[in-house]
Amino acid sequence: MKLIVGLGNPGNEYKQTRHNVGFMVIDELASVYKIDINKKKYKALFGKGLINDIEVIIAKPQTFMNLSGDSVAQMIKGFNLSADDLIIIYDDMDLDIGRLRIKDKGSHGGHRGIKSIINAIGTDSFVRIKIGIGRPCAGIDSSDYVLSNFKKDELPILKEVKKKASDALLFLIKNDTVAAMSRFNR
Repeated sequence: MKLIVGLGNPGNEYKQTRHNVGFMVIDELASVYKIDINKKKYKALFGKGLINDIEVIIAKPQTFMNLSGDSVAQMIKGFNLSADDLIIIYDDMDLDIGRLRIKDKGSHGGHRGIKSIINAIGTDSFVRIKIGIGRPCAGIDSSDYVLSNFKKDELPILKEVKKKASDALLFLIKNDTVAAMSRFNR
């Protein structure tokens, strides 16, 4: 079983923000693989289903970004999983908008949601799919930037990267991380 967690902030006011791209990918997976995200436990909304005959849990923590680790740790324990079963999807300002990067471990790189997860589960060895949201223009605070909505001209790029992330997840579930990185980190 795999636990696939998209990071974001709960609430309609954050729904279309850059910081919620992880939630957006989870919603894409739910749609493509017909998985209802209708259960609420472990401080998360989640659903169980199959992706190519492999059992998965797709989840959106409801703790707000900076406390994501609390929810993820509860899910790992509650579903009797380990960090090896975990895939986290989140936004990354160091990647151009629409770029995707898969990593199998590493530091939080300044992302507070990832920092929270590393602290809560006690390891940085878990698979991540980073979705590029680009950097803010000069004079715009990064906190304000991640909580801003995507611009109209960025929406087609966002749509394409959500599909690419869905494809990458399918590949990751069926293959190893090194093969996925080789294929999708171009």
